[in-house]
Amino acid sequence: MKKMYLTLLITSFFISCTQENQKKEKINMDKMMIRISEIEIEPDYLDEYLSILKEESKASIELEPGVISIYPMFQKENPNEIRILEIYADREAYELHLQTPHFKKYKTTTLKMVKSLELIDMSAIDGQTMPKIFKKIEQ
Repeated sequence: MKKMYLTLLITSFFISCTQENQKKEKINMDKMMIRISEIEIEPDYLDEYLSILKEESKASIELEPGVISIYPMFQKENPNEIRILEIYADREAYELHLQTPHFKKYKTTTLKMVKSLELIDMSAIDGQTMPKIFKKIEQ
């Protein structure tokens, strides 16, 4: 079971860091929206939730130019504690993301699985380094 989570984490990381969306339009670092979602999943639903999350994060990166990162991860000691690093080109890209069919499907199908959810808005300390970080993992 832990191998499945590790595979999910690694796969999601490479999906979230795809450079295709960033190359299509220049991102203004001052307008980026950065958020950490802290989600606790009911243990009985964990496998199902992870499958739905993986599908949603993949679609967001592949289909939405304004989505820079949807990077899900979990706590090693408590795998039902999920964290998602979300980075959007700007507030408008985030608002568009909320209206997509894949996000709506994720939200409605996982509602009963979520024990708690906290959305924490963040600001980059060094936004100029971010493109270099993502570039380092290009394949």
